[in-house]
Amino acid sequence: MDKLSPLFLCLLPFMVLLVEIEAMRGTYKPQGSHVKLFVFGDSYVDTGNTPKPFSKAWKPPYGITYPGKPAGRFSDGRVLTDYIAQFLSIPSPVPYRQRKFGKKLIRYGMNFAYGGAGVFDTSVRQHNLTTQISNLEQLIAQKVYLKNDMEFSIALVSLAGSDYATYLNNKGSIWGFPGFTVKLINQLVWDVKRIHELGVRRIGVVSIEPMGCLPAFTGPASFQYCDENVNIAAQSHNLLLLQALNQLRIGNGARQGSDIDIVVLDLYTAFMFALETTGQSLRPCCVGMGNQDSCGSQGYKGEKRYTVCKDPANSSFFWDMVHLSQHGWAAIYSFLQSSSLHQLRY
Repeated sequence: MDKLSPLFLCLLPFMVLLVEIEAMRGTYKPQGSHVKLFVFGDSYVDTGNTPKPFSKAWKPPYGITYPGKPAGRFSDGRVLTDYIAQFLSIPSPVPYRQRKFGKKLIRYGMNFAYGGAGVFDTSVRQHNLTTQISNLEQLIAQKVYLKNDMEFSIALVSLAGSDYATYLNNKGSIWGFPGFTVKLINQLVWDVKRIHELGVRRIGVVSIEPMGCLPAFTGPASFQYCDENVNIAAQSHNLLLLQALNQLRIGNGARQGSDIDIVVLDLYTAFMFALETTGQSLRPCCVGMGNQDSCGSQGYKGEKRYTVCKDPANSSFFWDMVHLSQHGWAAIYSFLQSSSLHQLRY
């Protein structure tokens, strides 16, 4: 074997030191290690956790574009989780409820999100954010994930819409709305801090969408325009969320060193940009045929009680009354790629 040059031997200690410094700064990743994506949230990021008896996402025509059949996604195809995983060059994380059947995928992280879940308990009675985090904590206690596994992990947190829906359905007053928002965000930020305490250094927090542009709100106006009052409430939520997360950054940095990296993914602006620049209709692709019907509804004899647009994969931004189509999520992903997604990468 050739002898090592004297110059290389002289530089070797400095090279080792450089690697150690980069590792301390969090910019060096050993060969063969995998980024892990842990997902927490609601139907915008759920890829199959919601139980079949309680979820229309397991019934036709959901999944018609991808994977070609119902698979537990609240869309005709891919949702936000799938695109974030694609950006990170990893497979979409295995859903928590399917972890025993996807052991080979566990090394890439896990999806704890449930359709209809909230920061607090909601009307659908699925795992709220606190419970979702406890599910990860339990897996760590069971050594499914070790401390070293968390070193280059990323968390994605996307929810709050169901909390507001539950508040309104429970006849919450408009006067109590600001106080509820503060309470909601305080709990959400506490949960983000808890995720970090489990060893996750980088956390992507998704702001809420312009809820007034969802077909559920534009339907009464024949899907012609957004409800600006609802959008103002969404903007208020996002502003308070951003301020609270900034305070968490500052406070955490002062106490422990700046080892928490929070990336806000601006879903509100991404929505508005996609709708305004592409001229997308507010009308959803899949709609119920009657007032009591919705996408996926069936009659007493199993007949379809819904209609689907001609080209779901390319024609509509919205899939149903509250969810985006794969086409819509692709537009959101395109915007986020050009704005903030790069901050998630190690």
